[in-house]
Amino acid sequence: MPRHAWRLLAIGSAVVLAAAAIGAIAHGPVPLHSWAIHPIASFMLARGENPYPARLVRPSTAPLSAMAELGRLIFFDPGLSSSGRLACASCHSPEHAYGPSGAASVMAGGPVLSRQGVRAVPSLMYLERQPNFSIGPDDAENETVDLFQQAARGRDAPRAQKTATDSKASAANLVPQGGLFWDGRADTLQQQALLPLLSPFEMDGGGIETVAAKLQRASHAPRFAQLFGSKVFDTPQLALAEALFAVARYQIEEPSFHPYTSKYDYWLEGRARLSPAELRGYLLFNDPVKANCGECHVDTPTADGLPPLFTDHQFESLGVPRNPALTANNDPAYYDLGICGPLRTDMAQQTQYCGMFRTPSLRNVATRRVFFHNGVYRSLEQVLDFYDFRDIEPERIYPRRADGTIDKFDDLPPRYHANIDVTDPPFDRKPGDAPAMSAADERDIIAFLQTLTDCYQLDR
Repeated sequence: MPRHAWRLLAIGSAVVLAAAAIGAIAHGPVPLHSWAIHPIASFMLARGENPYPARLVRPSTAPLSAMAELGRLIFFDPGLSSSGRLACASCHSPEHAYGPSGAASVMAGGPVLSRQGVRAVPSLMYLERQPNFSIGPDDAENETVDLFQQAARGRDAPRAQKTATDSKASAANLVPQGGLFWDGRADTLQQQALLPLLSPFEMDGGGIETVAAKLQRASHAPRFAQLFGSKVFDTPQLALAEALFAVARYQIEEPSFHPYTSKYDYWLEGRARLSPAELRGYLLFNDPVKANCGECHVDTPTADGLPPLFTDHQFESLGVPRNPALTANNDPAYYDLGICGPLRTDMAQQTQYCGMFRTPSLRNVATRRVFFHNGVYRSLEQVLDFYDFRDIEPERIYPRRADGTIDKFDDLPPRYHANIDVTDPPFDRKPGDAPAMSAADERDIIAFLQTLTDCYQLDR
C-alpha cells in the first residue's frame, strides 16, 4: 500500500468525522456518516476512492448533422464582425474551455477591436441543461404566474440560509435562477448567439439586414440553400434566425461542449482516485463551516444520473470589488447592476435583485484566467481570499476612501447593499472572527477544483 494511504488511515477517523459533518454528497442515497460503521468504505476513502460509485449518464455522441456542420462554420467565421477579425470562437476558444484565451478582464470588439466590453467572457460549456430564467422554486404553482408576479413574491420572501448540506433551503429561496449570460437575459442558445453578434463592443455585426447580407456572401452560403431553400436570403430575418439555429445545434451536438471527462467525473464513477490534497479539498468544498462552496456549486449527480453541473443556477449578489481596469468604471456614476441593467432592461424596476449575477459552473474553472462578472480577480487564490476575508478583514479586499475608511461593496450603490449575501457561510462572519479557511485549506480546495478540468487521462 502506498505510504500516503497508511498516513491517511492513521487519521481516518478524523476524515470520517469531517465527512459526516457535511452529510450525503455525491454518493447517492448513502449518507457519509455511515462510513464510520463501514470499515471497507472508510478504507476506500483513505485511498482516495469513491466507496459508492455512481453511474453517470452522458450525452450521446454521433457525427454532426448538416445543420450543426453549418453552425460550426458560422461559429468560426470572423467575416460576420465589423472588424472581419472576430468570430464566436475568438472569445470562446475551444482550446480554453470555450472561454477567452487571454488574461484581459474583458474582451475588446468593435470595428477595430478597440471597444472594451464591460463583463468577463463566460464559458459556453455545459449550457445544454441551463433552465430558462425565472424567479422562485421550480414548481407547478410558479408556472401559472408571469415573471413580474414572481418578482413581487420574491421581494418580501425571507431568505433561507444555504449550506452545502441543505439543498432544500437553496430550493426554497425566491431568487432569480436560470437564463444565459451573467444577467440571465437570454433563454435560448440562439438568443445568446445573437446578442454578441450585434453588440457594438463585441462582434458589432450591424443590423439584421447587414448580417444576413454577410451570410449570403460567405463561402458557406450554398449550404443555406441546401438546407433552407434557395429563397432563404429573400427574408433577412429568416436567414439570420436559421443561422443562429445552426449555431445552437452545433453547441448541442458537438461533444466538446459537454464532455463530462474530468477526474471528478471518473472519481464519481469509481474509475479514479483523488490525491490526499484533492480529497481534503473536496471535503472542505462541502463543509458548511469552512468553504461551503457546495451550497451554490452543487457537486452531486441528479437523481437520474446526469453529471453535476457545479451550479444551482441561482443568482447572488456577492459584493465583489470594483475593477479599475474596466474603462466603463472610469465613470464614477457607472455601475453594473446585473439583473437590473444596464445590458438587461426588463428587470430594472425589480431593485431587490440589483447587483445579482448568475452563479457559473465551476467545471474547468482552473483553466480560467479571470474570475467573477467583472474579471476583477486573476487567480483562484484571490477568489478564495475574497470569500475568506470579505467580512472579517475587508481592508484586504476593498479600497480606502479619502477619509481612510474602507469602501466596502464599492461596486454597488449603497441603496442596494441590502441585496448582498451576508447570510450564507462564509459570509456570516464578522470582523475579529477567525477566517473560514486557512492558507492550507485554500491550497487543498484549489487542488480539488483542478479535478474539474475535462480531458483527464485515466490510467490504463
